Amino acid sequence: MGSRKVINLALQGGGAHGAFTWGALDRLLQDTRIEIEGITATSAGAMNAAALKAGWVAGGREGARAMLSDFWTEISAHTVVPNDALQGWLSATSPAPEIFSRIVAMSPGYFTLDTLSRLFSPYEFNPLNFHPLRPVVTRMLDFDKVCADPGPRLFISATNVRSGKIKIFSGKDISPDVLLASACLPTLYQAVEIEDPDTGLLEAYWDGGYMGNPALFPLFYETQTADIMIVHINPIYREDLPTSASDILNRINEISFNSSLLRELRSIDFVQRLLEHGKLSKGSMKNVLIHSIMDDTLMNKLSAGTKMTPNRGLLETLRDAGAARMDSFLATHFDALNTHGTVDLRAMFD
Repeated sequence: MGSRKVINLALQGGGAHGAFTWGALDRLLQDTRIEIEGITATSAGAMNAAALKAGWVAGGREGARAMLSDFWTEISAHTVVPNDALQGWLSATSPAPEIFSRIVAMSPGYFTLDTLSRLFSPYEFNPLNFHPLRPVVTRMLDFDKVCADPGPRLFISATNVRSGKIKIFSGKDISPDVLLASACLPTLYQAVEIEDPDTGLLEAYWDGGYMGNPALFPLFYETQTADIMIVHINPIYREDLPTSASDILNRINEISFNSSLLRELRSIDFVQRLLEHGKLSKGSMKNVLIHSIMDDTLMNKLSAGTKMTPNRGLLETLRDAGAARMDSFLATHFDALNTHGTVDLRAMFD
């Protein structure tokens, strides 16, 4: 069976594309040789992390797998592109991802929402502050279990609107509002206000992806294991040059949502170089070992529109792709865990 391995997880956000992470986690949970010490997560990654933790506390590995499945099944019934005829047709036909993406981009529902979000703020077109995920989060997730001490430690990122700084929520501070804040796209939803327990003031938060998608640093200081497995949602590289207005905006968002992660990875590479050359004494800094689960080929076929369209067929395609990538990683790199990183950071930045 091999030796026991302890890892941390870093889960990116990306709306409905987070079903890729669901599949990766489902496959990882089936491997009893691996323990998860901590999870840092943003947006859809935060939803996955909370579902995993609630299920884990309730029923161990199988409880976590069941909760993830139930959560995404419920998500598939909600969309910010409300078109029942389109949703039904897409569910019945399950077109290829690139065709699905083009259909969504041309749909009246998505076009209307995209236009509204460019002309009006959510305080104008959504004055009642309706959030389609709030009832899902509050009904599906038991926050006594999400915040419990047993199981992986959770670190959820959000961006403080006023200061522009990242805020990490953990332990008893995690709530439905925290998950919604971590996933709060400011063009679609009003900022989520959460009371600061130290000052008693209400602080406003937007999506954590602007400052940490996800933030890695909590794992440096709050966990023992050096291994961080990143599950990527936003493609780092796109071959095709975006030329349409929507594709340009989508790529801008991908680049900005990857930028904080790339900066932290560059810092890890810098520390590794210092340790290798004896500029830092061993043990003075953690030698972080990075591993990645990604499928940029698939993600390049999708778009901003598919992030907001949790069609059951698309979610299952993404789930299966995530499971396949995790399965391939474990088959190839299991022995590397707790020994050395499997991402060549030197090549990434040279």
